[in-house]
Parts: sequence; C-alpha cells; structure tokens
Amino acid sequence: MMEECIGLDAEEHEKEHQEDLRRIKEFRLMDDDFMNACFKNNIEGTQLLIRIILGRDDITVTSVTTQSVMKNLQGRDIWLDIDAKDADGRAFDIEIQRTDKGADRKRARYHSSIMDAHLLQPGEDFCKLPETYVIFITENDVLGSGKPLYSIDRQIINTGEPFGDGAHILYVNGENKDVSTELGKLMHDFLCTNPDEMHYKELAKKARYYKENEEGVSTMCKALEDMRNEVAEQTKLDAIKSVMKTLGLSVEKAMEAIEIPKSQWNTYIGLLEK
Repeated sequence: MMEECIGLDAEEHEKEHQEDLRRIKEFRLMDDDFMNACFKNNIEGTQLLIRIILGRDDITVTSVTTQSVMKNLQGRDIWLDIDAKDADGRAFDIEIQRTDKGADRKRARYHSSIMDAHLLQPGEDFCKLPETYVIFITENDVLGSGKPLYSIDRQIINTGEPFGDGAHILYVNGENKDVSTELGKLMHDFLCTNPDEMHYKELAKKARYYKENEEGVSTMCKALEDMRNEVAEQTKLDAIKSVMKTLGLSVEKAMEAIEIPKSQWNTYIGLLEK
C-alpha cells in the first residue's frame, strides 16, 4: 500500500511538472510571475522600458527591484511590480495589469501618494521630493480613448498651465499593436510568448533564459511550486479558522478535525499567531 501511495505521489508530481512546463511556454511579460522573474535586477530591460514609454534616451536606471513593498503605518501597504530609480533621483513604479480593475485611477493616485511618503526623510524640505512616475502597462485600453499612451499631470485649470509638482501618471495601452512605433513594438513583446518573435533583444534575452535555459526553467518551476504551496497553506489556515469559529474548537482540535498531521501543528499555530 505504501509503495502504491509513493507511486501515486510521484505520478502526480510529474503531472504537475509537465503542466508547469506547458505554462512556462505560454508565459508573456504581461503575466505577473514571468514578469517578476524577467525584470528582477534587470537594469538593462527596465531602462529600455522607461526610455520607450517616456520617449527619452537620457534616462539612466541605477537600481531595480520587483515586488517590493511600501509600508503605510496608517493604512494600506502597496506592492510595486517594478520599483526603479535613475541617476537623477527620479523614482518609477511600473505596474503590469491584465485586468481593468487592477488599473483603477484612484489606485494610481494612491501609489503616487505612498511613493511620496517614502521618498522624503523626516525634516527634509518638500522641495527635495524627486520626480515620480507611476506607470500602468495594461492589457486592455483601460481609459478607453484609443490612445497608445495616456500621460496624466496636474494642471492649473484657470490658466491651462502645468502645475509642475513633479508627479506623473502614465497608462500604456496594451491594445496598441502598431509595430511601426517603438511603443507598439514594446507592447507586442509584452504580449508575445516566443522570444524569437520579440523586437527587443534586452527583453528576448531574459524571456529565452526562463523559457529555454535549464537553470532558468528550473527557477520558474520552483516559483510556480512555491506559489502552489502558499495557496495550499492559506487554504488550510482558512479551514482551521472556520472550524474554530463554527464549532467552537481549540486550534489543536480544529487541526485534528481537518486531519492536519501533528508534525505540522506548530507551523500553523505560529502562522495563526501572526
């Protein structure tokens, strides 16, 4: 019986592995997990991205992180898909959004405000605030006017002049397929599954590594496995809480009721206490 269970586990694991390989082949830069991998510490690719979107060749990116968190002690934290800085101190938050809801206008406003809160040190003069750019790259035309790029800055309504506070919000329309433009080529690459069909070598190189290189594919498989484990762990935590609340059981009795192995009890107790 034990040998049969081991055989079934191995078979199930192999099925999951083959499914992961299939998913990796279909990944695009517009997909969160793949984008995180391809842009992690990728100064070259991020600089290309920003230069094309802003239409400026003078941007020199100096640092890039993905999935960084900005804490808000008084409210909601934000996670930045791509957090970048350039040589002139400008700060960039680049958000990749497949759903329209994820690119809500007030979310852009909130991201901009939290960035400001993190960029000014206690006692520093307000004029020290650097220029900030919140950039949403969206799969659909979220703002709905058919433009390839929407640039939003504050304006003095009475005069029509720019307010000039240094805060910028941009929406890049993923529906733009005009590959006669640099921006259209960029959106093509973000929606492309085949690195050989990408226009920009800086993006194709990373995509090819995580899709075709043995080490890169292994890294992506590990990321997908970790994600599954996190989902399974959260599902068990929710089940424990539900049983405790519904049946009035202690945490130990709740874990026993849903057949969590005793070897894992301390782990879940610790997670529940966080």
